[in-house]
Amino acid sequence: MSVLFQAAILGILEGLTEFLPISSTGHLIVAEEALGFSDPSDIFTVVIQLGAVAAVIWYFRHDLRMRLHGLKRRDPAALIFWKLLVIATIPAGIAGLLLDSSMDNLTTPTVVASALIIGGVILWLVDRRPVSRNTNQPDVTRVSTKQAWLVGLGQCLALVPGVSRSGATIISGLAVGIDRATATAFSFYLSIPVLLLASGFKLIGHREDIAAISGGVPAILVGTIFAFATALLAISWLLRYIAHHNFQLFAYYRILFGVIILLWLA
Repeated sequence: MSVLFQAAILGILEGLTEFLPISSTGHLIVAEEALGFSDPSDIFTVVIQLGAVAAVIWYFRHDLRMRLHGLKRRDPAALIFWKLLVIATIPAGIAGLLLDSSMDNLTTPTVVASALIIGGVILWLVDRRPVSRNTNQPDVTRVSTKQAWLVGLGQCLALVPGVSRSGATIISGLAVGIDRATATAFSFYLSIPVLLLASGFKLIGHREDIAAISGGVPAILVGTIFAFATALLAISWLLRYIAHHNFQLFAYYRILFGVIILLWLA
């Protein structure tokens, strides 16, 4: 199997799992281990997330453009939106800067499996409510400052491989009383600053490791392109899915996948 084909597989996996509460990083760590793909400092894993970020920006481009124009006009709803985004980004930004190097020791399939199982149980406990027929349309401006801060704190847990950034933010949102649709939309928007900062930090701090990645820069480009394409599909599908379902399916998947990894390791 060629290195670029491996990069394409990993890019598809990143795009499909980044915004589902099942841990894209966890899936990539296990897949890289199975494929024998070299990724020192997890730079490939983090940088191809730029493709997923680009997918969010493209999918919500009209809404983001409107909110940017609203920011220039000092529109109250736009000001609230950007304020909430900044507040929720601060905790993960600080934690990422302080703990980045220490997280390298946790990048193992065993840690991923454990985090998947524990996160799956928590997701199952938090989101057991049936779906209402009168499902609210997502509205991030309904999120309070306190809720945004608590979601941001919850997002810090995603530094542990296997926890899932989207999973941590969605679970935190549900736990503090945000409705399912809004918690999901807020998680999408929050991915933009967080993943951009994480990818930029990796590129600047570990640029010397790029040459050691299987396939080097071409592999990163291939992975990013495939991540963009599949992330678009995943975003569209998830928004339709949660309009009629809760997150129980993802909880079961996390637990099952975690158990499979542990059995594979055994």
